[in-house]
Amino acid sequence: MPVFHLFSESMEQHEIPNIIIFTDGAARGNPGPGGYGVVLLSGSHRKELSQGYQYTTNNRMELMAVIAGLEALKVSPCNVTIFTDSKYVADSIEKGWVFNWVKNRFKGKKNSDLWKIFLDIYRSHQVKLVWVKGHANIPENERCDQLAVEASLKPNLSEDTGYQINK
Repeated sequence: MPVFHLFSESMEQHEIPNIIIFTDGAARGNPGPGGYGVVLLSGSHRKELSQGYQYTTNNRMELMAVIAGLEALKVSPCNVTIFTDSKYVADSIEKGWVFNWVKNRFKGKKNSDLWKIFLDIYRSHQVKLVWVKGHANIPENERCDQLAVEASLKPNLSEDTGYQINK
């Protein structure tokens, strides 16, 4: 299925695309300048995303990478498998912690702004998160790491306004 169908144009209603998303986040200092990298795959099609921020944390970048990957999908629902090297992200979702945080209105939890955005998008798709070991020679995970680090080094980085609110 052509990538432009998955990431920009509409599809026929009965088709549910299978998407693989690799994500990674990085922060130089924690907090410090940071970035995320995303690789989306569907069949032979590929799309890469990255963004850097002036001042943020590694966990925020890990979660922002997942959000950016899901936001790139312009049709729903999709069957999505997300590979992340973030235990914070993978465990929060796969172990159901985030759903308990919702019940408790995120009381005392960091990054609630991003978790709320994530949950809105997450509910539009069938999502499975898979934890992978970082820096373990998994090519797409290594590429995401490269994208995240490069994004954190760019000039004129964006402001992570949510981090400022959550401080």
